[in-house]
Formats: sequence, C-alpha cells, structure tokens
Amino acid sequence: MSLKPLPHVLIVGASRGIGLELARQYLADGALVTGTARDDEGTARLRALGAQVLRLDITQPASIGGLGWQVDGSRFSTVIVNAGVYGPRLRTLDVPTEADFDQVMHTNVLGPMRVVPQLLEALAPQARLAVVSSRMGSIGGRTATSGWLYAASKAALNSVLKDISLALQGRALCVALHPGWVQTDMGGAEADLRVEDSARTLRGTLAGVTAAQHGQFLNHDGSPIPW
Repeated sequence: MSLKPLPHVLIVGASRGIGLELARQYLADGALVTGTARDDEGTARLRALGAQVLRLDITQPASIGGLGWQVDGSRFSTVIVNAGVYGPRLRTLDVPTEADFDQVMHTNVLGPMRVVPQLLEALAPQARLAVVSSRMGSIGGRTATSGWLYAASKAALNSVLKDISLALQGRALCVALHPGWVQTDMGGAEADLRVEDSARTLRGTLAGVTAAQHGQFLNHDGSPIPW
C-alpha cells in the first residue's frame, strides 16, 4: 500500500509576521513547509521552526531567476505569495517619490508577476495558490483615503491574481486573500487581529476554497470582498 505524500506548502515571504506564523502552523499540523527569506536573520527563524528555506529577494530579477531550478522536483499543494511592503504612509494626493513608488510596486506587483511563472511546474494537481492582498486594494469597497500608494499596489495585485486564475483554470484554485488588520510590524499594535488568529483563518479559508470561488477576492474568514 502506497502512503499518501505529506502536503507541501510554499510560502513566499515567510521570515516574519503572517508568513512566519503560517509556516509555524502548517508545520505543527505535519505539513512539509518551504519558506523564502531574503536575509540571514529570516533564514535562521525559519530553520529554527524546522522549515526548508530558499533565499529569495522578490525585488531582484537575478534572485527570482534561480527559483525555478530551486523548486525543481517539488510538488506544492499550497502556494502563498505573502511578500509585500507598505511603503510611506501617504494621504491621498500626497505625491510619492519615484523611489517609493518603485519599491512598493516592484515588491507588491512585479515580484508576484515574476515569481508565479517560475512555480508552474512545481504545482501539484489542483493546488491552491493565494496572494496575500488587502481590503485596501478593493476599489468597490473603498471608503478611506489613506495609504493610496499601498492601496494602488494591492488593487494591481488583485488584477494580477485574476489573470493568474484565468491562466491556471483547471490546474489550480487561485484566490486573493485579505488577512485582516493584523498585529504585525506593518499593522501595528493597535490592530484588532492577532497574527495567530489571522494565520489560522487564512489557512482554513484557503483549504476550503471551492471551484466556484476560483479567482475571487476573499476575506480571511472566507467572506467575499468586492474588487
């Protein structure tokens, strides 16, 4: 009798915050976890948990270019693209500098556009693929004007995810996920959701994604968010 292989989870951007907690929880449930980190400190944190580690800087084409051969032979049942930055805390009509614009857009949008194509041959049949977005990227549901550079980047990321879902129709179930307002370095101590709770509900929602939800934008609790 052949044994069913353990689920293998890839988390891009796993060295701290939500990504690190996702890695911890998946490992605690017995999954194999591969996480990416761009520096020695992040690598050490992941290895201390027992995860496999890939060095990856999502803003550097040379680093991303080597990802395909690093995952060659892997079959990921779950892929979560979590790497991202907030950038400057601009109010609407505060003009971002070119450097800030490039950093946020290269990390939050161009990075995933470069990473996901490198992973196509490493996806298990009917894998789940998620990008960690933000409710701030919702155009139809937007009510606040703060953080317009970050919001624009997440709206663009949502568009990228939608295109990915069309390209991978029948091969993987793809969604954009809002993690909630989380108590991380980005969210701050005043956020209303513990990182442990965000990761737990994100995992549950992603595991339960159905074919009817393919290509959708979902809250961490599974409820839909307007584009």
